[in-house]
Amino acid sequence: MKEQKRIKGLLSPVVTPFKSDLSPDPERFVAQCRWLITQNCGLAVFGTNSEANSLSVNERLSLLDSLLAGGVDPSHMMPGTGCCALPDTVRLTEHAVKAGCAGVLMLPPFYYKGVSEDGLYRSFAEVIERVGDARLRIYLYHIPPVAVVGITPKLVERLLKAYPTAIAGMKDSSGNWNNTKIMLDAFAKSGFDVFVGSESFLLANMRNGGAGCISATANVNPAAIDKLYREWQGADADAQQAALDAVRTTVGQYVMIPALKQVVAHYAEDPAWVTVRPPLVGLTQAQAASVIEGLKKLNFTMPGLKRAQAQAAVS
Repeated sequence: MKEQKRIKGLLSPVVTPFKSDLSPDPERFVAQCRWLITQNCGLAVFGTNSEANSLSVNERLSLLDSLLAGGVDPSHMMPGTGCCALPDTVRLTEHAVKAGCAGVLMLPPFYYKGVSEDGLYRSFAEVIERVGDARLRIYLYHIPPVAVVGITPKLVERLLKAYPTAIAGMKDSSGNWNNTKIMLDAFAKSGFDVFVGSESFLLANMRNGGAGCISATANVNPAAIDKLYREWQGADADAQQAALDAVRTTVGQYVMIPALKQVVAHYAEDPAWVTVRPPLVGLTQAQAASVIEGLKKLNFTMPGLKRAQAQAAVS
């Protein structure tokens, strides 16, 4: 069997567009993913900023099928498949593997808090055993600010020992560089790929053997983030990092998901993009104006987005 190519660099947890009736909009979704690929950005579809946990399993399956039908190369994809219910995680993961996706980004089962390491180990092990496919590559998703249930170095060590091929890496969205550094020092040299969950840590991650980043703001600033990923050893890397931080601060001054959608809507000139599913709510007019004005001051652009989305726009 041909060895599967590992996915590295920049990935976006692609924001999910919704129609006025709050159903997913596959046409806009496919167009957005195509645009991101032109910016050298991979697709961590169904991540946190995709409103994944506001999507049903069937909706996620259908959207992935829409990407495949739209000619989007699955080797660019790392779909989020981690759910609270084991059968849902298995079903989503099987579908992604059979589609040829480069990997899956897997949350731990996060509803019950204070669960043991043994319980989490069994959860991931059950998924691997039930999927039973040598092509499976799991990227563990550590996001304690949201999930509360986290992934410890001891758990990673145990999973790697039992499933060295299936456990490919992790996304650390702890927001704690010390935690990321512990994971890098412990596992990166053995081929375990560590992605940071914000481009604010990208330069530090690359300098310490990291694999890249999977970041919310990759939805709107992919080319500049990818540039730092490729040029992190250059003389102006620190200046590039500072510029990325300025954009992230501007977009992230309000709730990230509606802010990202507001930016896409503005630069695509497509107001339908602002729709979010409850319990999220969109930005107020004043908040939206503040974000866009702040980006203008940074001479921010999203080249090619309007053209990419034009084919999907509907009244």
